[in-house]
Amino acid sequence: MIIAIDGPAGSGKSSIAKKIAKRLGFTYLDTGAMYRALTWKAMQTGVNLESEDALCKLMDKTSITFQGSGENARISVDGVDVAQEIRSPAVTNKVHHISGAAGVRRRMVTLQQKFASEGNVVAEGRDMGTVVFPGAEKKFFLDADIEERAKRRFGELQASGKKVSYEGVVEDMEIRDRRDSTRSNSPLTMSPDAIYIDTTKLTIEGLFNRIVREIKAALEN
Repeated sequence: MIIAIDGPAGSGKSSIAKKIAKRLGFTYLDTGAMYRALTWKAMQTGVNLESEDALCKLMDKTSITFQGSGENARISVDGVDVAQEIRSPAVTNKVHHISGAAGVRRRMVTLQQKFASEGNVVAEGRDMGTVVFPGAEKKFFLDADIEERAKRRFGELQASGKKVSYEGVVEDMEIRDRRDSTRSNSPLTMSPDAIYIDTTKLTIEGLFNRIVREIKAALEN
């Protein structure tokens, strides 16, 4: 079974996908982390982020893997755990070069589908229900007011020791929203058969219970 969860940054995708995967014993697939991982490697190796050809060649010789499951899932690049490094503002500000490259996205989609072919998966990202897993048994699209999404991301960055301002986080989020929804390759959009959930005033437990009810209903049919 594939559960697809899409939505903009800060909507609650990662937190809820991890909890759902843990509850069901499914593999958690953080596709956004995959793009961040390749961005991190490109920055480390000095690859031109504006050259699609160079980025495709880099991906062809890069191993991106996940270890653990649910809330303990970690991502590695060529065997190196980069779970913390890929969340830095520097990577966040550059990842659009990777996610906007058509050739890279094709390779990522193939890799994501390969991961999912190996078992039950909770996949979260921005094009899970529309492009990567259009046949997913259950699809959700999470959203929230930008102020709430920025507050969540600001708290996460502060908790990890990164020095950022709330205003800066709001500005970065507005830029990302624009890029994600207007890019020509796999833009952020809701699949017609996805369940829309506004998480602005929902607790993580409230969101968890609602999604679990929907999944259980699907499993029983």
